[in-house]
Amino acid sequence: MVKLKKSIVIKAPVEKVFAYMKDAKSNLEWLPGVMEITDIYDAPGQVGSHFRWAYKMAGLRFEGETTLVEYVENRRMVTEGRGAISNRWQFDYTPIPEGVRLDLDVEYTVPTPVLGKIAEKALRGQNEREAELALSNVKVKMES
Repeated sequence: MVKLKKSIVIKAPVEKVFAYMKDAKSNLEWLPGVMEITDIYDAPGQVGSHFRWAYKMAGLRFEGETTLVEYVENRRMVTEGRGAISNRWQFDYTPIPEGVRLDLDVEYTVPTPVLGKIAEKALRGQNEREAELALSNVKVKMES
């Protein structure tokens, strides 16, 4: 299991950032590698909401489903994904005078049998950069 932790300050109200991030379709805008979001069962704020996704990593397409497992309005969202890449994403939103600090904790499994051990190490660095880019994308979208 690979673990990433990232944080960014966004100069926007926490409500605006949270509303954007809880929309499954927004993944297409801010998360590098996401190719498709489909079959959305969306009951806003309701644990159990879920969607299917397709993600491109190392030039390969992977598919799975993500489910909302924890939800505290304007404070925290936690999702768990299963499929070709098992994952857990935790987003914590902390209001600060400048706007909001968004903390991201991600855990995921690299499909090693498909990619191999050598590729696994290279992907960790790439995914680290993509996590930074993802938060930067949210910042740009929310501050514009």
